[in-house]
Amino acid sequence: MKGIREPAVAGMFYPESPSKLKDQVITLLDEARLEKQFSNVVGIVSPHAGYVYSGKTAAFGFNSPLKKDYETVIIISPSHREYFRGISIYDGAAYRTPLGDVPLNNEVIDKIISDSKIIFRGIQGHRAEHAVEVQIPFLQVILKDFSIVPIVLGDQSRNFVYELADRIAPVVDDKTLIVASSDLSHFYSRSMADKLDSIVEKNIANNDYEKLQSDLETGRCEACGGGAIVAMMRAANLINKNKTEVLARTDSGDVTGDFSEVVGYLSAVMY
Repeated sequence: MKGIREPAVAGMFYPESPSKLKDQVITLLDEARLEKQFSNVVGIVSPHAGYVYSGKTAAFGFNSPLKKDYETVIIISPSHREYFRGISIYDGAAYRTPLGDVPLNNEVIDKIISDSKIIFRGIQGHRAEHAVEVQIPFLQVILKDFSIVPIVLGDQSRNFVYELADRIAPVVDDKTLIVASSDLSHFYSRSMADKLDSIVEKNIANNDYEKLQSDLETGRCEACGGGAIVAMMRAANLINKNKTEVLARTDSGDVTGDFSEVVGYLSAVMY
């Protein structure tokens, strides 16, 4: 099939073997059971580090919807490896993981990019980017037939993020899930990371995406995919899905035992 985005981080961020990958995802989901599940979930925040570091935190988010009959998943990611001006939706037919190919929803993509000067089809941000890719195996385990809209933010300035949210909101229905792919602060001591990451957590818990955007702009907090979180939250609010709950917040020190330089992770749900 033409235009398959091949896995870039299989064997690094998650197992390359289909059976080992499926087993790991199932184990993570089993370890991250929630006492509460949520109706009418429209979006989740999900970290994107290697599964050994943030997989369990991510699993809380993927466990949160009471019903898992989504047909379209819009995945919003930062661009770690290349800067470009604008927002890139993969120009191809499918994303591939060891668990198989997931097709793109071109009908939804056409609506999102229609007449936009900043949102476009391209391969910018998709070549070696892991932040979209690592979400997909979780989706392949919990969902049946679904398609994706893989979006990478080349620029997370407010006007870009808000336009994306404003274009996503009209295409979201009760069969659509938005996944905001983001880690939190990077390589601070645990105590400093906790100060920064608690600000992100509070803004999400308060459903205050405008304050989150402002705090990111002024450096009061950090999140590599902060714009993805803001876009998901704004889109959800535009369609009156305005309840939020933070499900878990952890850091890499929980796994490594090194608290001198940690990376923060968070999962949350909007419904």
